Amino acid sequence: MADLTTTAQALVARGKGLLAADETVPTITKRLAGAGIESTADSRRAYREMFFSTPGIAEFISGVILQDETIRQRSSSGAPLVDLLRQQNIIPGIKVDTGAHALAGSPQELVTEGLDGLRDRLKEYRELGARFAKWRAVIIVTDDLPSPACVTANAHALARYAALCQEQDLVPVVEPEVLMDGSHTIDRSEEVTCSVLHAVFDALWDLNVSLEGMLLKPNMVISGKRCAAQASVDQVATGTLRCLLRHAPAAVPGIVFLSGGQDHLQATVHLSAINRLERPKPWPLSFSYGRALQDEALKAWGGRADNLGAGQLAFYHRAKCDSAAALGTYVTAMETESAVA
Repeated sequence: MADLTTTAQALVARGKGLLAADETVPTITKRLAGAGIESTADSRRAYREMFFSTPGIAEFISGVILQDETIRQRSSSGAPLVDLLRQQNIIPGIKVDTGAHALAGSPQELVTEGLDGLRDRLKEYRELGARFAKWRAVIIVTDDLPSPACVTANAHALARYAALCQEQDLVPVVEPEVLMDGSHTIDRSEEVTCSVLHAVFDALWDLNVSLEGMLLKPNMVISGKRCAAQASVDQVATGTLRCLLRHAPAAVPGIVFLSGGQDHLQATVHLSAINRLERPKPWPLSFSYGRALQDEALKAWGGRADNLGAGQLAFYHRAKCDSAAALGTYVTAMETESAVA
């Protein structure tokens, strides 16, 4: 487990976080279409390559979560995309779940699938260059949901995935996402997040997962999008840290938040506020953002080769802001600073 611990610690090195570039083909197709870009294997490769080849980005990004298509692709120069990352001392990772599907017996809820054949897929991904993996569980919140069955099923799947990852010398990033979709209050978000984390770490313990060789990727404790009373930044920070202190063991090397539907500014401000709280934090608190890191760059790039530099500049600037947030030093004035890659 020593190598796994070393990798996990490297992924949460001071001021660094993860880029989640693991969108499935249908998901990235919708995102590119929204920017007026036709989704082809070449355009998807060019989009990811823009991020991976940004000069100096390793100052802020420690690892990138890839998707099955991406880990097999080659760059415009003919080198594997994973080599672009390794040349910048960025650790390649891989999304290994096959998506969330209706939970039998409770079809309004979801359970993540992908355990069948996972051992062999993990072995192949490691041979392709991955050194960590990610699995996302999806928890829907209402006054009555999630059900105990949903929490148990997803916690068990996360634990089985994590155990298989460690068996294959990959660091598991364990992602139980309590969705911010809905009208629930921040108090309800905290209640559900606490119960889910409790169940997940119980399951990890039962399956002998080494906590020192994994990372946790949770949601922040935040009001539902349709809640009439939106929580303040301080309430989000306080509720999130309180929940983690109660339910995330100190043995975990680090916690990397998902953005979960927050825009790039919200995700940055909330992360910085959490890190500024004057309470003991036994783990680094950083980021593993997808859209919150990518959206500005996508807009600046627009699928045009002559806009590559603008897209990389936007990505560099957002990563720099999120790095500052991971240190608790972000201020909104940074948004008007010019980024220099």
